[in-house]
Amino acid sequence: MNLLLAGDIGGTKTILRLVDASEKPILRTIHEQSYRSADFIDLVPMVREFLTTANAETPQKACFGIAGPVVDNTAKLTNLAWYLDCDRLQEELGIPQVSLINDFAAVGYGILGLQAQDISTLQPGKPHLEAPIAIIGAGTGLGQGFLIKQGEYYYVYPSEGGHADFAPRTELEFQLLKYLLDKHDIQRVSAERVVSGLGILSIYQFLRDRKIASESPEIAQAMRTWEQQAGQEKTIDPGAIIGQAATSGSDRLCEQTIQLFVEAYGAEAGNLALKLLPYGGLYIAGGIAPKILPLIQKHDFLLHFSQKGRMRSILEDIPVHIILNQQVGLIGAAICAARL
Repeated sequence: MNLLLAGDIGGTKTILRLVDASEKPILRTIHEQSYRSADFIDLVPMVREFLTTANAETPQKACFGIAGPVVDNTAKLTNLAWYLDCDRLQEELGIPQVSLINDFAAVGYGILGLQAQDISTLQPGKPHLEAPIAIIGAGTGLGQGFLIKQGEYYYVYPSEGGHADFAPRTELEFQLLKYLLDKHDIQRVSAERVVSGLGILSIYQFLRDRKIASESPEIAQAMRTWEQQAGQEKTIDPGAIIGQAATSGSDRLCEQTIQLFVEAYGAEAGNLALKLLPYGGLYIAGGIAPKILPLIQKHDFLLHFSQKGRMRSILEDIPVHIILNQQVGLIGAAICAARL
């Protein structure tokens, strides 16, 4: 067998997958396991335990998607006291080739391994196989990147587009911009402050404080619990609670929050599409979109995506897909390992 090791490494959870690449391009999963990252002092003992459990020989190649920046084949995780270095990992694990890539870059590679059931198509567009592919993903932050085809391969390029300025378009969005500037005492507001998990919370607080809709006692209690856990391990995810209440239609304030979020998300995806013209497809990644998919369809994500004046017809030709498979980063790490 031609064994590869793929990993999706996060501050909270790490997933490792052992893959057989003997029948490329098919990558057959041999063994997979999830670990609590904080239970290990480093990645090395985790991988050793994983390979022992899998009763597998040492793989020839490995690629790990990292929740944090990767510089010169090294990475320091944002929420975990791990410092990873490719040379050290190769030596201590006995794996001849090891690569570290940013987790959003791993999502980019993972797009190349998705199946039809792994995506929901919002707009089929008019795809061009040689054109760029764009990725945008709201989660903890707002990731953006793109793929360019060179020869027979696509190459992934991450960006920091999520930190570009938030561009309000309506009176309500201008009020939101002013609210965030004043509340955080800052000089500018990035798109990520609005289009992300914490952005959902910010929109909710804005609409609540402006008395646009009344706050229910249940959601108010959840918000207080989250605020009281500042500096501690969080047991409350306010963005998820707001999304669930909006999806069920049980809370008007949450519904309005997600509507404004979806509109801003669509507009920012359209901004990215204008800069790249990704006729190979624009893929929406991250954990939020699949959870609120009915609301993305209901609240006219595509209308705000393509509402760009004279450029509207161009954006209507771009395929737009939502990634449903939340292991897309792990798929991408395996694809990247196979290319080493």
